[in-house]
Amino acid sequence: MRAIHIVTTRLSSSFIRPVLLDFVSCSPLRQFSTPRRFICAASKVNGGSRSGSIVAPLVVNEEFQNIDVNPPKGTRDFPPEDMRLRNWLFNHFKEVSRLFGYEEVDFPVLETEALFIRKAGEEIRDQLYCFEDRGNRRVALRPELTPSLARLVIQKGKSVSLPLKWFAVGQCWRYERMTRGRRREHYQWNMDIIGMPEVTAEAELISSIVTFFKRIGITASDVGFKVSSRKVLQEFFKKYGVPEDLFGRVCIIIDKIEKIPIDEIKKELGFTGISDDAIEQLLQVFSVKSLDDLEDILGGAGEAIADLKQLFSLAEKFGYSEWIQFDASVVRGLAYYTGIVFEGFDREGKLRAICGGGRYDRLLSTYGGDDIPACGFGFGDAVIVELLKEKDLLPELGQEVENIVCALDKDLQGAATTIATALKDKGQTVDLVLESKPLKWVFKRAARVNARRPVLVGKLVRSVSRFCLQVSNFKSNLMTWSCSI
Repeated sequence: MRAIHIVTTRLSSSFIRPVLLDFVSCSPLRQFSTPRRFICAASKVNGGSRSGSIVAPLVVNEEFQNIDVNPPKGTRDFPPEDMRLRNWLFNHFKEVSRLFGYEEVDFPVLETEALFIRKAGEEIRDQLYCFEDRGNRRVALRPELTPSLARLVIQKGKSVSLPLKWFAVGQCWRYERMTRGRRREHYQWNMDIIGMPEVTAEAELISSIVTFFKRIGITASDVGFKVSSRKVLQEFFKKYGVPEDLFGRVCIIIDKIEKIPIDEIKKELGFTGISDDAIEQLLQVFSVKSLDDLEDILGGAGEAIADLKQLFSLAEKFGYSEWIQFDASVVRGLAYYTGIVFEGFDREGKLRAICGGGRYDRLLSTYGGDDIPACGFGFGDAVIVELLKEKDLLPELGQEVENIVCALDKDLQGAATTIATALKDKGQTVDLVLESKPLKWVFKRAARVNARRPVLVGKLVRSVSRFCLQVSNFKSNLMTWSCSI
């Protein structure tokens, strides 16, 4: 039996008395020998069935080519400092969702390709990462989350009670031209309400995004929401006799108004068969920026005007009326939207849309299910980070550890390990120094990981009455701790 002396320093000028621990034994760390030969599992195909077998590894050429150490174009690595920012952002996504009573769901990153192929002309259709798997099935990496949500709702059927309030944070893939805030992979926060036909659903969704913005320091002077309704276009079609089967194609074209020249918009609309006069009238409608002007053009009896007036009234009740504005040109580029649509934008106009969403009451029937009223939004992780950079609002997120534990003697590594385990059992974070290191290195390490308390494990020396340990305080100036031994 031997006594173990623990010297623990705190960021305080007070004296610290040692804690004496008696150990019956300190077993040496178990040694593992390196195997001379590895084996791996492989599969054989026998008569259509697969059986596992243990086989020797393939012999490879010992001459290796250098590989590009950068991730594939349009994708990202997440080293610790970037991972801390990602976790911070995702935690806000999830905390806001739970504040509003939403439950978390998730779906496979790999889905059936047919899930994402709906209407010809949709930009997303040409951006799929898709291929045929070894079972001759057409599959794709999901470019968005809403179709997967619809599939899950149909699968659950009547086993769930409506309305459903679900949220998800997942990775999405699109092979698209990269710009600032646009990559070929991104993470997306979705919130959706299934089974609620009232405009109160859209109002709550916008409120949740506003709540998120406020939590991270974004104000109404930084960001706003453009709001409109797909029903505006439906009412225009009725008034000017445009065939309803052109609805999806026209929505996709109108969504490009701020992205390509107006002459290109006219040309694409002309290819649909719409008359020149109707095109001019249509563009006039989609240049409208106030509900009063829209009402003068379309009349006040339609559903579009009624829904939008109700939304703006609810915005006052929710307390975010200064965040939203009417803009008839907002239609969103996905074919499945049917009613109110909205986009979050930065008021300086430096970035692409921050988020977007709307109502999609007929999406489920496109997959063979019954139509259920639904609405939701998608909020990517890339543009919001660019906005936080613009506003100098990125948080400082260093590594934080409560304890750094170090053995002052090589023979005490086992004791240090025991102490580290005891601290972790109490729910405290521990950075255990796994090899013998000088004190100077330990305290530099402690400062680097923002450790709140270094724990030094050493032998009890009875011939010395006191010793003075001088270290640099991790947060302020040089300080001295005295420890009785």
